[in-house]
Amino acid sequence: MWGCGDNFPVLFPHPARPSWRSCRRCRSQRRSHCCQDRRLRRPRLLETTHSVETPYGSVTFTVYGTPKPKRPAILTYHDVGLNYKSCFQPLFQFGDMQEIIQNFVRVHVDAPGMEEGAPVFPLGYQYPSLDQLADMIPCVLQYLNFSTIIGVGVGAGAYILSRYALNHPDTVEGLVLINIDPNAKGWMDWAAHKLTGLTSSIPEMILGHLFSQEELSGNSELIQKYRNIITHAPNLDNIELYWNSYNNRRDLNFERGGDITLKCPVMLVVGDQAPHEDAVVECNSKLDPTQTSFLKVSNLLQGKLTEAFKYFLQGMGYMASSCMTRLSRSRTASLTSAASIDGNRSRSRTLSQSSESGTLSSGPPGHTMEVSC
Repeated sequence: MWGCGDNFPVLFPHPARPSWRSCRRCRSQRRSHCCQDRRLRRPRLLETTHSVETPYGSVTFTVYGTPKPKRPAILTYHDVGLNYKSCFQPLFQFGDMQEIIQNFVRVHVDAPGMEEGAPVFPLGYQYPSLDQLADMIPCVLQYLNFSTIIGVGVGAGAYILSRYALNHPDTVEGLVLINIDPNAKGWMDWAAHKLTGLTSSIPEMILGHLFSQEELSGNSELIQKYRNIITHAPNLDNIELYWNSYNNRRDLNFERGGDITLKCPVMLVVGDQAPHEDAVVECNSKLDPTQTSFLKVSNLLQGKLTEAFKYFLQGMGYMASSCMTRLSRSRTASLTSAASIDGNRSRSRTLSQSSESGTLSSGPPGHTMEVSC
């Protein structure tokens, strides 16, 4: 499950300062230029929270940092049952992520009624559809005077950012879509959802969306904690409205080679045995293979996602002077090793071989590269 802070420590210990002959990671001969020393001295970023009125109601968002010249903002959108803090704070507080956030301003959007301290909507309130939530984003960017973004979305948030990218392709430079399901619910899904609703509460259904069946069966402390948080959430009625909008989503109708497709670089991410694994794999098959990377990892931990995200940004032409990550080094080593050993033999890997490591798929169709992370 992605986005729950207790899957991993929120703050990792800082790396030890290197003995100063040179840094093995960045090869710097000077302490002031070393990648590790820079992370030890990271400043606190400016944080401001805003609300803006849109045709579909008010939306709240939090901005960290200041805009960087000729660079897009990183804009995030969270999943059902979470808000931006519970979904993204563990990732962006991770030590290795600091090099990224120092180079980009970021905007965390909360779905209406999901922000901390949000009042409960009155009875009969018409909650926006996911398409309408996507149509709120231009108001946010106009308010901030931001022209382009790199979107990072999870679950329902990934769908919303995809819909926004389809409607406003010129403003989206890249997308990281985690556990996305681009398909509308079919009749069988609708019937199963109705039957489940007769025997399960809203919190239990949302937990089934956030966690795999294996995790739910284990009933770990993490599951119990989030069951308690969602069950006793003061804005549970609001959460249910967001949940209903997600279940009533329209099909994004992605079509490889067609007019309806994402025109920017995309990184699809899914956890091994995650509830949405099949949907993400299907989404990967419908997108432009020259623009799409596919990462499947055994556990969606910050270290793996941070390395993949940094490599994704480097591929877009940003942070070119950044230290090479373990993921990109592994990918390069895999290419070199496969070329020298296999010659002209196919180097494709099946998804089933990636349960203990990440799988980054890019390039021509059928070329799936297994990289350890």
